[in-house]
Amino acid sequence: MPNKLAHFAIEADDVERARVFYETVFDWQFEAWGPPEFYMIHEAGVHGALQKRSGPSTPGRHGFECSIAVDGLRASMDKIKAAGGTLLGKPHSIPTVGELVQFADTEGNEAVIIQYEPETQKALGL
Repeated sequence: MPNKLAHFAIEADDVERARVFYETVFDWQFEAWGPPEFYMIHEAGVHGALQKRSGPSTPGRHGFECSIAVDGLRASMDKIKAAGGTLLGKPHSIPTVGELVQFADTEGNEAVIIQYEPETQKALGL
């Protein structure tokens, strides 16, 4: 049986600022759970958590690249900028897959937003 993505965690220096960012941009819901500055993320499509960064912040990627499916790439790009995030380059297309752009949140965490082609979106069950 194939292994499947079951959880992702977003680490943040300022957990409250990051929570507001993800609520504003993606309409995710957060539930305080367990230790201080730890939230379960609901409505993200995959089990997730937002938590206090455990070590010093250093440049570069230190984890998995997560892609977040969006209905409108341009509208989501505008929301990212309005919420204090940064777009990392220009959008580009992957033929038969969709259009995407990389971004950094308010904590410098990098991820991707992608507007899938209808056929690919259906095949992925999104």
